[in-house]
Amino acid sequence: MKNNVFWDFKIKIYRTIILPVVLYGSETWSLTLLEECRLRVFDDRVLRRIFGPKRNEVTGEWRKLHYKELNDLYSSPNIAWVTKSRKIRQAEHVARMGERRGIHRILVGKPEGKRLLGRPRHRWEDNIKMSLQELGCGVWAGSRWLRKGRGGRHL
Repeated sequence: MKNNVFWDFKIKIYRTIILPVVLYGSETWSLTLLEECRLRVFDDRVLRRIFGPKRNEVTGEWRKLHYKELNDLYSSPNIAWVTKSRKIRQAEHVARMGERRGIHRILVGKPEGKRLLGRPRHRWEDNIKMSLQELGCGVWAGSRWLRKGRGGRHL
């Protein structure tokens, strides 16, 4: 009982203080797979510190909690899913803005000039498409709200 109260207190601190600081501005991030992996590692490391090691009942040895055990104890979406849902929510908000707003013009507009040599970098728009696909919404079905910002065209 005492341990569960202590865990609850630590989880509240994690959700109210640590996560908002870590995810500040995540709506505009253009994450690569390596950066997503680093976020998950951070999340797992903090949760392992909160819940501590687990003792094997047979051998009596201590071991780290595995990813699935952490998910069972924490029962909240992982940090990568939270960043993706925040990006989609921000994109919906920008798409609803009027055409006079600067951020809406940035979303809809096309830059002028030459692009840099080499492989093109991931754009925020590309990450929104990938997030929609990963979260189960098709690009075409999930981005109907964005057609308004593009004059009826899809991304």
